[in-house]
Amino acid sequence: MFYPQTVLRITQAVLITIFLLAGADAGAVSAATASPGGSKERDAMQNTSNLSVATFAGGCFWCIEADFEKVPGVAKVVSGYIGGSHEDPTYENYADFGHLEAVQVYYDPQKVSYRELLDYFWRHVDPTDPGGQFVDRGPQYRSAIFYQDDEQKRLAEESKAALQQSGRFDKPIATEIIELSEFYPAEAYHQDYYKTHSTRYKFYRWNSGRDQFLQKVWGNN
Repeated sequence: MFYPQTVLRITQAVLITIFLLAGADAGAVSAATASPGGSKERDAMQNTSNLSVATFAGGCFWCIEADFEKVPGVAKVVSGYIGGSHEDPTYENYADFGHLEAVQVYYDPQKVSYRELLDYFWRHVDPTDPGGQFVDRGPQYRSAIFYQDDEQKRLAEESKAALQQSGRFDKPIATEIIELSEFYPAEAYHQDYYKTHSTRYKFYRWNSGRDQFLQKVWGNN
C-alpha cells in the first residue's frame, strides 16, 4: 500500500521499487494476471448462491483477507471499503470519506459457523485498539464487525461480551459492532495481495507487528 497513511507504508513503497529492480518478486506479475489456480476455486468464486457472508474490519485488508482464506469452509474473501459516505470509493480517497478497510467472507455455514468466524476474528486483531491496528493508525484501520441481520448482531454482541469477560485483555474491547452498509470491493490489485505480491506482503506484515502481538496474546491457540 503506497499512499502516505503511515510512515511504514511509504517506506515499504521505496523498498518495493528496489525489489522490482532486483527482480525479487518476479513471479508476482504472472500470478496477478493468471486465472484462478483450479476449478474448485473458480467454482467457489462464480457460485456464491449457497454461501453466507460475514463482514469484518481489522486494519490492513491484505492481512485479514489472507487470514480468513485459511479457514476451512471459507470459499473466498474480498477486500474492500465500507462505512463511509461516498459511493465507489478508491484507495486514494476512501479514508477521506469515512470508510474502513474491510473484508467480506463468503463461507459455507455447513462447514463453518458465524460464531466460529467471530472467534477466529478476535484472534487476528487487537480488539482493544480504538485508533487503528498495529502500525496502521487512523479511523480507517479500526476494527469492526458489520452485521447483516439480528442474528449476526446478537452473536457478535455475545462474542464481544464473552471476550471482555474472559480476562484475556486488560483494556476494554474497542471493536465496534455496526449495521452492514454498502460494501465496495477494492481495486483488483488488492485482491489476494498476499499471493500475487508475496514478498512485499510478507515484508509489510512482519514489520507491522501484527503477528508478534498475536503470538504474545494467543500463543499457538
